[in-house]
Amino acid sequence: MGSDLEDSPASADGPRAVREGSVALKRKVTLINAIGLIVGNIIGSGIFISPKGVLQDAGNVGVALIIWAISGVISAIGALCYADLGTAIPRSGGDYSYILDIFGPLPAFLRLWVELIIVRPCTHAVIALTFAFYILYPVYTPCTPPDSAVALLAALCICLLTFVNCASVRSATRVQDLFTAAKLLALAIIVIFGMIQLGKGEVLHLAPELAWRGATNVGGISLALYSGLWAFAGWADLTFVTEEIRDPSRNVPRSIVISMTVVTIVYLLANVAYFTGMTPQEMLESDAVAVTFGLRLLGAAWWIIPIFVAFSTFGAVNGSMFASARLYFVGAREGHLPDILAMVNVHRYTPVPSLVLGGILSLVMLCTTDVYVLINYASFVYWIFIGMAILGLVVIEFKYPNMERPVKMPVVLPIIFVLACLFIVVVSIWVAPIECLAGAGITLTGVPVYFFGVYWQSKPQWLTDKFDACTVFCQKIMTCCKEEHQKE
Repeated sequence: MGSDLEDSPASADGPRAVREGSVALKRKVTLINAIGLIVGNIIGSGIFISPKGVLQDAGNVGVALIIWAISGVISAIGALCYADLGTAIPRSGGDYSYILDIFGPLPAFLRLWVELIIVRPCTHAVIALTFAFYILYPVYTPCTPPDSAVALLAALCICLLTFVNCASVRSATRVQDLFTAAKLLALAIIVIFGMIQLGKGEVLHLAPELAWRGATNVGGISLALYSGLWAFAGWADLTFVTEEIRDPSRNVPRSIVISMTVVTIVYLLANVAYFTGMTPQEMLESDAVAVTFGLRLLGAAWWIIPIFVAFSTFGAVNGSMFASARLYFVGAREGHLPDILAMVNVHRYTPVPSLVLGGILSLVMLCTTDVYVLINYASFVYWIFIGMAILGLVVIEFKYPNMERPVKMPVVLPIIFVLACLFIVVVSIWVAPIECLAGAGITLTGVPVYFFGVYWQSKPQWLTDKFDACTVFCQKIMTCCKEEHQKE
């Protein structure tokens, strides 16, 4: 499979054509929706809560701001490379589809496996818990919200957004657009108050003689860059839904350029604003930087910030659910997951089985106390697969020079990003070797699953009958069937 890239359905025939009125995913994601999806997935709770991680490792304010800028540039390079891949291999599924076409089924399955069992469910659980904590924060202040209330509200968030995504693509994208606007409004409030402080001359810690005060070293800067790049994570999710984007060859690269520019500028301005409202020491001591900023500058209206943080995380859960369901859907369509996950609701044209599975797994993760630990395990593997996908662009450049690529990036860009991924992997091993080993071990548990579920085609009849009966039962429950397509 990996050696037949030019003969694959994606590269030979283009995206799958869909008959009018057929049961299939529809192209309902507009340019604005695509921008909302990228911005909404990148901006979660991180910029509101933990810019202190970059400052702590950077050593001083000046280096921290440079790290934020560099992180934005590197993330933008990665996103542009994904635009190239997404228009050359115009299928949903993101890096899973690219790895599958370029490097073959086993590494693609391992990418899908680690996303299915850890990355997405744990991410949804953590962000939903953050949403619940901050929506309850003003109610319980000065006390901490009880764990039971936080967990219950987080579960309600996951169930509600699963229902919204099952209902229709339009309802999911409207939710995404609304909450993306809310989080940008929150950041605009922070930036405006910061600019007011600058206008008053409150630039003490941004003045050159103080901004560069503080020890820095190569190791600290490396860790700061690692934290900064994680704050931009989410830019890859748009390519998970390529088949639902209107005019993807134009709208994918346009939405990526607009989104990454907006996010990078907003992140930089927000960090500048933070330093006008608090000292670097206060930032390092804060568990929620934006809330501390609100207490300093917004007075009695401080509660606006935690509410907007909650809105931000709510939108992030929605966007991640939307994207991850398409990943499971494409994986099942390729035969790497059970057939039921490759089916679409006959009335709503949404991948209901994949959405329901994602919701259930996220609820399960709410019940474990190790959810944060599991995410740490998976982060190391995440960058390996992202780097592998973009390395595929280098392979295409030299092995398939005549392949049609509507958005063609200079080969130097994927090389730069692959080197950045290699840097992150090395830093991860250096900082947390045990966690990296655990992450690699969890990923490799997918190897026997692959050989049993995918590679072994001659399963006994009684076993396939059981699988088929289960599939039919789920079809009836969720009123779904396989997509109907025609060649263009």
